[in-house]
Amino acid sequence: MRRWVAVIPLVLAVTGSTAAQAAPATPAPTVDYVVIVGVPGLRWEDVSAQQTPTLWAMAERGSIGSLSVQSADQPTCPLDGWVTLGAGNRALWSAAPAAPPNPDNSSGACPDVPVDIERPDGIGAFLPDQRNVVRHNQERLPYGAVPGALAESVRCTVAVGTGAAVGAARPFGRVDRYEPQLPQNAADLLDECVLTMVGVGAVAATEPAARQAQARAADALLARVLAARPPESLVIVAGVSDTDDARRLHVVVAEGPGWERGWLTSASTGRDGYLQLVDLAPTALTATGRALPENVFSGHPARSVPGRPEKLDVAVTQPADADREAGAQRRIASWFFGVLAAVQFALAVAVVPLLRRARMPSAPVVSSSPRFGFHGLVRRASRSARPQPLAVPRPVVNVIEVLLVAAALAIPAALVADAVPWWRTDHPGLLFAAVTLALLAAGTAAVRLTPAYRQTLGPLAMVAAIAAVVVAADVVTGARLQLNGVAGYSALTGGRYAGLGRVGLGVLVAGTLLVAGCLAQRVRRPWRPYVVGIVGGAGVLLAGSPYLGADAVGAIALTAGVGIAAVISTGGWLTFSRLAWATLAGLVVTAGFALLDLSRPDAERDRLGRFLTALGDGTGGRAVQRAAASSVGALDSPLTVLALVGAVLVWFALLRPWGGLKRLFGIYPAIRAAMAGIATAAVIGGVLGGSGLDVAGAVAALTVPMAALASMRVLDHASDRTHPPVAPPSIEVVQPGADPVSGSDQRHEQGGGVRLAAKVLPWNPVDGAINT
Repeated sequence: MRRWVAVIPLVLAVTGSTAAQAAPATPAPTVDYVVIVGVPGLRWEDVSAQQTPTLWAMAERGSIGSLSVQSADQPTCPLDGWVTLGAGNRALWSAAPAAPPNPDNSSGACPDVPVDIERPDGIGAFLPDQRNVVRHNQERLPYGAVPGALAESVRCTVAVGTGAAVGAARPFGRVDRYEPQLPQNAADLLDECVLTMVGVGAVAATEPAARQAQARAADALLARVLAARPPESLVIVAGVSDTDDARRLHVVVAEGPGWERGWLTSASTGRDGYLQLVDLAPTALTATGRALPENVFSGHPARSVPGRPEKLDVAVTQPADADREAGAQRRIASWFFGVLAAVQFALAVAVVPLLRRARMPSAPVVSSSPRFGFHGLVRRASRSARPQPLAVPRPVVNVIEVLLVAAALAIPAALVADAVPWWRTDHPGLLFAAVTLALLAAGTAAVRLTPAYRQTLGPLAMVAAIAAVVVAADVVTGARLQLNGVAGYSALTGGRYAGLGRVGLGVLVAGTLLVAGCLAQRVRRPWRPYVVGIVGGAGVLLAGSPYLGADAVGAIALTAGVGIAAVISTGGWLTFSRLAWATLAGLVVTAGFALLDLSRPDAERDRLGRFLTALGDGTGGRAVQRAAASSVGALDSPLTVLALVGAVLVWFALLRPWGGLKRLFGIYPAIRAAMAGIATAAVIGGVLGGSGLDVAGAVAALTVPMAALASMRVLDHASDRTHPPVAPPSIEVVQPGADPVSGSDQRHEQGGGVRLAAKVLPWNPVDGAINT
C-alpha cells in the first residue's frame, strides 16, 4: 500500500496538467493570394518611420514578430534561407561549391554561391542543380527536408530574383513563372499565381550608413510590390536569412485580412511575437485554404494574437530588444559556462586533499583483543579520550565551504540576472558579470548566515531549495528569464522558445530531488516515500504541463528519478521488487503524458507526441537520427566539461574510502536515494531529449559541490561517528564466578579477568550533532 501511495502523486501530476486550458485561437480568414517578400539580413533595428516608411506603415496595419531563421547549418546564409523557406523544413543549398574565401573579409560574411538558372521558354525557369539539392537533403541530413515542397503544394508559383527562384522551384527544378527583376508593371505578374516570392535585395552591410541605404532600397521595392498586390492577398515580409556569422533575429510582418495589429506566433514557438522560418510555408498554404502535405513540413502555420501595444514605436522595441539580447546571449553564455567549469575544476582540485587529510587523525580504536594485554587496553583507551587536532585548519575549511556554496548557486544567480536588462548597455558582458556576482554574493551570504547552515545537510537543503524555487518561479511566470537568457535557451537556435530549457531542467531535477531527500530524511522511514513522491510529483507537474514547463520528455526523466528515489529512500539496495515499482510509476506517468500530448491538435504537440506520431507513420527513424545528431552537436558545450569534471570528482574522490560520500549515504539514506534519482533523470533527460550532456552538466553544477561539502562535513566528525566519544574508562576486576556479560552462573575455567567499560554518547542521525 505504501508503494502505491508513493506512485499516486506522480499520477496526479499528469492529470493535474490538464487543469489549465489555452484559449483556442481564431483562424484568420482565407485569402486568394500570398506574396512573400524576402529581405536577407533585415533586422528590426533597420526599420523606422523615416528610413523604411513603407514597411513601417505595413507593420502598423498588420502583425509583427521576431523571425528565427535556423536552417540545417549555422549561420543561415541567403540561399540556405530561401531553400528552407521553400521546403518548410531545415534545409541547405549545397549544389555548387562556394567561392574561395576572401582573405580581406574579416566580417565573416556569407560566401557568394552562384546559382545556375536556365530559361528555356522565356516564361518560367529551370534550376538544374535542384535535384542534387533534394538528394543531398534527403540522404545526408537528418531533417527529411524536401526542397520545393511548398511550390509542389500549389498550382503555380511566381519568383522574382535569384533567391526567390531557389525558394519557388519545384523538387525537379521547374519555376512556373520567373523574372530576374521586378517589372515596372508588376500587377499582372503578381496576379498570375496564388503564390509569389519576391527578393528585394539584402541588408548585409556592417556600417550603419550603408545598412540604412540598403534598407531604403529594399523598402522602395516593397512599395512597388504593395502597389501591385492583388486584392484579398496576404503579404509577408521576412528577413529570410543571416548575412554573416553574427546570427540574429530578423523582421517578419504579415499584413492582410485577419492579420491586423497583433503579434505573430505559431505552435512551433509557443510564444507570442516569435516565428520560425519553417513556419512560413505552412502559413502560406493555410492562408489560402490548402491542406498541408503529410510528414514534410516541420513548421506550423502562423497566427495573429492580440496584445500588441497600440503605438508601433512602442511595439517594435520588444522584437528589437529581443534581437539585441539574443545576440549578446550567444557571446556571453559560452564564457560564463567556461568560467564556471574552470572554477568547479579548481574547487575539485582543492577539495581532494581536504578529503584525504580529514581521515588522517581518526581516533584510535579501543579493542578488547587479548593480544593487547591489560596495559595496552588502558593506554589506547586513554589516548582515545584525548581531543584530536583538526586535520585541516578551520578557516580553510570554512572558505572552501563558502566557495562550494557559491559554485552551486552560480546558474540560479545567472538566471535571475536576466531580470536586469544588461544587454542594452555598451558593455553587456561587464554588467552581466557584475549583476551575477552581486546576486551570487547575496545568495551565498543568505545561506551562510542562516542558523541551519551549521547542520550537516543545512547548506545542501538551502541551496537546492533556492535553485528549485528560482526555476519554478520563472516557469510559472512564463519562463521569461530563460528565453534568450545566459542560463536559458536562445531563440536563434530554433530549439525552444517557451517553457523549460535544458539547463533549467537540470537545475529543477537536482533541486527538486535534493529538497525531497532532505525533507524525507527528517521523517520516519515509513513516511519517506510519501515525501519524495509528493515533492517529486510537484516537479513533474511543473516540467510536464503543456502550459508550464511544456517538456514531456523532461517530466518523464524526472519521473524516473523520483521513482528510484522513492523506493530506496527508506534504505537498502535497489532490489528487483523496488525497481519494478519504480518502473511501474514511470510507465504510468509516461503513458499519461503520451495520451495527454496525443489528445492535443497536431500543431500543438510536444516532442513526445511528435515522436509517437512519427513512429506510427514510419518516420521515427529520422526523429531518432535528429536526436542523435543534436546530442553529438551538444558535446562541444561547456556544460559537457561540467558534467565530466563532476563525474571525475565523484568517481575518483568522493566515492573512494576516504572520500566521505559513502559515509554520507550510510548516515543519510534519503540523500543517497535522491542522488541516485538525480543521476537517473540526468541520463534519461539527455538521451531522450537529444541534449547530450547538457542536462547532466547543469545537474553536476548544482549537485557535485553540495555533495563535496556534505562529504567534508561527515568526514570532519568521522571518528565521532565511527567510534562515538567515550568517558574515561573504568576497570572492573572480575572474580571467578558469574559471567559479567551474559549474567549466567557459568564458571570460568581460568579464574578471573579484567573488564574495560566505556560510556557511549548518543548522536543525532538527522543533523549529525553529538548529543552531549
